[in-house]
Amino acid sequence: MINHFEESEMPYGTLERFGLTQEMVEDLPYDVLQNIYNGRRSPVLPITVTTEDGETETARTRFSLVRTPEGGVDVLFYPKLDECNLNLFNEQQKQRLLEGKAIIGYLESNEENKEAGGKRFFQIDPESKQVLCVPMPVIGRNMQYVSDRYHLTGAEMQKLQNGDVLSILNEDDEEISVGIDLNSKTGIRFAAGDEQTWRREAKREWDNYNFGAFGCWVADDNGDLNYVHEEDYSEELWQEQKKMGMRVMQR
Repeated sequence: MINHFEESEMPYGTLERFGLTQEMVEDLPYDVLQNIYNGRRSPVLPITVTTEDGETETARTRFSLVRTPEGGVDVLFYPKLDECNLNLFNEQQKQRLLEGKAIIGYLESNEENKEAGGKRFFQIDPESKQVLCVPMPVIGRNMQYVSDRYHLTGAEMQKLQNGDVLSILNEDDEEISVGIDLNSKTGIRFAAGDEQTWRREAKREWDNYNFGAFGCWVADDNGDLNYVHEEDYSEELWQEQKKMGMRVMQR
């Protein structure tokens, strides 16, 4: 079940303990904030953590909002890993996961516990290297909707279920591609075009400069986001902000 949160429920106190101030969060792009309010995960953002020795370390993580049993709001963090933990999977499954494909498997390696937990879809989040996991029936219902709408054959449904990208024609005889993407809202993502277009659109294309009311989220050459407060803007940032303002005025 996806929880929905009001803007006033954002737990800024918790986030600020990890270096994400209210200004930084509010300066995220509008569509990103809407995703967070809808219970989805944030982009990979920089945080600061104080160790037991009192030292400050930096890390990168996604976060999402969760509803507590008491009705409050808390934060779940999904830290960016150095490498994926694929111990649950056999060699063939590992290979498919590393290719960016979704696979079907179990959370438990113990045979006795497999059926109790049920089958799940797994896929690697390329930005955080976390292994995403969704119960198979959840995605299965959405796949059935796609099948009914586009009259997929059994072979096409099998290809989709196996984590491959399926290219089909829509009602206007235009090529579209569809595949499992556990980072998307429904777990199924469409793209106008072929498989290459679908895979290219899977990568989050950030603007180099994402200006907000208090500062700017800047994407570096690796696509990592870093926040710069307005008082710390370089001449380059001031020029970029001026250019953006001029583009807005010309619309």
